[in-house]
Amino acid sequence: MNKNIEIIKNKEDILAIIICDGYQKDGIEFFTPGDFSQQLAFISHKAGRVIEAHTHNKVKRDVHFTQETIFIKEGKLKVNFYNSERSYLESRILGAGDIILLASGGHGFEILEDTEMIEVKQGPYLGDDDKTRFKGIEQL
Repeated sequence: MNKNIEIIKNKEDILAIIICDGYQKDGIEFFTPGDFSQQLAFISHKAGRVIEAHTHNKVKRDVHFTQETIFIKEGKLKVNFYNSERSYLESRILGAGDIILLASGGHGFEILEDTEMIEVKQGPYLGDDDKTRFKGIEQL
């Protein structure tokens, strides 16, 4: 696997997929398994390529857990990973240009520099009913 891609796992579960800013490849590469409710791919096309106009069909999907993708525009932050039992596993530092798909388990953030990021996840958003907060290493 490319050194600019990192898959964080707990046993067989994928907790996160990190695409570092320096990642490059020609064509299309999907990083997520087909059964993930959020799909993440890198796409690189040369000038002149045509992508046919299209619409997406209405498809009923069963989403059991929220998966979120975060694009770090500016700054630096630490992501702390937890298993589904809320036990701390490990951490990673992300910076400008990095992208992370948070797929399962738990996570917390420590903002190390002023940071701007964009988050994309499934909706509708249910506010406090959408997540369970717990005390992680961020509060120590």
